[in-house]
Amino acid sequence: AHRERLEAALPGMAARIAGALRAAAPDAAPPRRVLVLGFEELMYAPLRIAEALETALDTGPDTALDTGPAGAEVRYSTTTRSPVLAVDHPGYAIRTRLAFPAHDAPADGPGERYAYNVAPGGDPARRFDAIVAVVDSVADTPELHAPGGLLANLAAHTDRLLLAVVPSYTPNTPTRTPARTSARTPDRQAPPMSRPPLPEPLRGPAFSSYAPEDVGWLLQDLSEVTLEAPTEEREEAIQSGGAHYAESLPVEYQPTEEYQALFRAALTTSAARIARAVGAVTETVLAERSPRPVLVSLARAGTPVGVLMRRWARHAHGLDLPHYAISIVRGRGIDTTALRWLADRHDPADVVFVDGWTGKGAITRELAAAVRPYPGFDPRIAVLADPGRCVDTYGTRDDFLIPSACLNSTVSGLISRTVLRADLVGPDDFHGAKFYRELAGADVSGLFLDTVTARFDEVADQVAADAKELAAADRAPTWEGWAAVERISEEYGIHDVNLVKPGVGETTRVLLRRVPWKILAARGAGADLAHVRLLAEQRGVPVEEVDGLPYSCVGLIHPRYTRGATGADGKAVTA
Repeated sequence: AHRERLEAALPGMAARIAGALRAAAPDAAPPRRVLVLGFEELMYAPLRIAEALETALDTGPDTALDTGPAGAEVRYSTTTRSPVLAVDHPGYAIRTRLAFPAHDAPADGPGERYAYNVAPGGDPARRFDAIVAVVDSVADTPELHAPGGLLANLAAHTDRLLLAVVPSYTPNTPTRTPARTSARTPDRQAPPMSRPPLPEPLRGPAFSSYAPEDVGWLLQDLSEVTLEAPTEEREEAIQSGGAHYAESLPVEYQPTEEYQALFRAALTTSAARIARAVGAVTETVLAERSPRPVLVSLARAGTPVGVLMRRWARHAHGLDLPHYAISIVRGRGIDTTALRWLADRHDPADVVFVDGWTGKGAITRELAAAVRPYPGFDPRIAVLADPGRCVDTYGTRDDFLIPSACLNSTVSGLISRTVLRADLVGPDDFHGAKFYRELAGADVSGLFLDTVTARFDEVADQVAADAKELAAADRAPTWEGWAAVERISEEYGIHDVNLVKPGVGETTRVLLRRVPWKILAARGAGADLAHVRLLAEQRGVPVEEVDGLPYSCVGLIHPRYTRGATGADGKAVTA
């Protein structure tokens, strides 16, 4: 019966879509190449709509859409949750890939979704004049319409974008009369099922080189597990879809003496600037979020900043704020066991998530989606620097060198980045990380914290002025960084925003952990990029100076990486 109703409605639906396509660009030529894009398992209805639309465009009564003897070419595909390696080369089946957040509140939590062969890539003839996205009403959510969502991704690759929403099927569940039960109490009643008690946070010196009062790590210790893999092997596995980046760890970069000297010089130069930003963001949090916030840093880049914010609150106000570190993984979400731990022991309304800086805002979006099912938590992140303009609580929006970005574990309490792997992390476990005790001789975590803290008195007056200025400013996110990343991704033929890492901090991470392709540097950028240029030289990565860059620099990950790839252009391969 449902199929009969669909078939009867198809001509009218197709006619309305054809009319809407005309209205979207009344002065433009009729669309000759049209894509009807379904939504994951919603496949049959969009396919039939595509067939009916092709007929409507070719023979329908609307002569304004008559495309001539050749007719309109209507293609059909659907989005998917399956990652596939895209190679923009003639003869390869999957030429381009768009990645975007799930927009239907999936039962297994938020994650990344994909649309293949929608972007034209390097062949302009493959571009669609119009795209009709078909979703059901359950999937027509704010995430669908958000910056970086599916519609925003599609709009970048077509002249006309139309959203068609079909009603979701909701089965009628009959109300059953409860069966009569005996009033006799059973001899024995099984105890109610409950989750095991949650573990307590890890603290230094048993886990990390930080003092125990600096931070409690809501993590499990995986120090005895071999998780490191060569950078090239990790990159190939990640880009091919064979592994997620959080399932392994990069081999810890051991800095040269020259690089360590560069770090110390950068720390001396920027300590006051960092102290000022720490003070400004902490004062904003105390004034606007909670008078006694619970700081929850996103491990691990956010953790040194969380420690510094805690120190500022104690220095300036005599407050002893709790501070924990929690794991969040792009495409996999936040550590829900850690969230439960926090909700059991603190008022979620007092929790303030802390990170080091923003790039394009991927983690900002990930956090917003991840905490939505947990009432009371405020998903807004407080950061030291917001060059991506994607948060409203920050110390500065300048893209400058934060020396803690220069190194890995040796400036973060000797803790690795976090790990999420099914065979290591169960449903009631914290995510994992390693404590690199063997690197204690190279540890500068305390040096970084103490050097910045020593400048607190010096910047106190500037912080007071900054806090007043921030309170009066329009700090609403503009997402300029995300827009710039999308533009760069297309201009350089990458077609994957996840391979574009904007800002000094993210570019440094690319050079330390990934297989970099090239570095874009804002023309005239000075000392803030000295360490970037040194790392690029050591790894043989070209640095290209460009105009009009909204960041100091942008790191581009090798877009078609296999271990056989050679050449800076990413195209040459060995036999």
